[in-house]
Amino acid sequence: MNKSKIQKLDNFLSSHKKITIIPHKNPDGDALGSCLALMHFLKQKSHDTSIISPNNYPNFLKWLPGEKSIIKFSEEEKLAKTIIKESSLIFVLDFNDLNRIGDLNKIIQNSKSKKIMIDHHENPKKFADLEFSYPKISSTCEIVYNILYNLNPSFINEETATCLYTGIMTDTGSFKYPSTTFKTHEIISKLIKHGANGSKIHEKIYDEFSLNKLNLLSICLNNIRKVEKLPVIYMTLNQKELDKCYFKKGDSEGFVNYGLSVKGIKLSIILIENTDEKIIKMSFRSKGNFPANLFAEKFFNGGGHINAAGGLSRKSLKKTISKLLIALQDFNDEF
Repeated sequence: MNKSKIQKLDNFLSSHKKITIIPHKNPDGDALGSCLALMHFLKQKSHDTSIISPNNYPNFLKWLPGEKSIIKFSEEEKLAKTIIKESSLIFVLDFNDLNRIGDLNKIIQNSKSKKIMIDHHENPKKFADLEFSYPKISSTCEIVYNILYNLNPSFINEETATCLYTGIMTDTGSFKYPSTTFKTHEIISKLIKHGANGSKIHEKIYDEFSLNKLNLLSICLNNIRKVEKLPVIYMTLNQKELDKCYFKKGDSEGFVNYGLSVKGIKLSIILIENTDEKIIKMSFRSKGNFPANLFAEKFFNGGGHINAAGGLSRKSLKKTISKLLIALQDFNDEF
């Protein structure tokens, strides 16, 4: 961790401030976990701290300590704008491009507040006054832990540890992705010492499915298709199938990973129809060196990490599948 940047951040936090923390749109466990952990830490330093999420997020994350204090811009726009206007410091966590926060983009761009970016994705855009950008680190929560530890380890309490553990666990696929290092496990052991209950956190995230979600998973698995002559599986969920299972945000989380459980498969893709937004949301998960992020970026307006990326299509589901199959042939040499 860059000591001069830590010192600069410490200087920013040396006097009482109104601070806003912002995750990306459709925040996941790493985004919310890092934001909440930072909030708990800053409140111990007596800063007036608020989290503003661009929109809502899955129910399986709504047990996190402090979650109920999060303001959703999509539901409380006026309040959110007031808080941002009054803030002197804005943290943006788990994204490195203001396009990732939807309608908050221009508001943050136009804010005169100091901006601090903490993120682990590649190719950061230049908009922050202070950057903690480490693409090789497993998660934003791991970066946040290192920052907080360097600022004041005694302020890492049970609530902070629980939020950080959640983010690291979810973004490493329960510690199985290649980005998981011995340092990641060392941090996890320290978080457990600080009070994080790993088994309970895992249960909250992965073992409290609704019956509707299980029915949706059944449909999704029934829709799996193997791409001919390539180590690729894709699966689909159309709007009728989602409606049949009373789909809620986050219900399809993790479905794409099932494709990689098939022996010999190196790339798994899920395509989910959203007729309200007129898009097909896509998630890509790969093994080895297949660059899921570059594939998503080139063909589907997306990006992410080498083994985990996202994208979207504005074509119909049928036409998107056709485009996908052609695009995969162009990347044949990467398998």
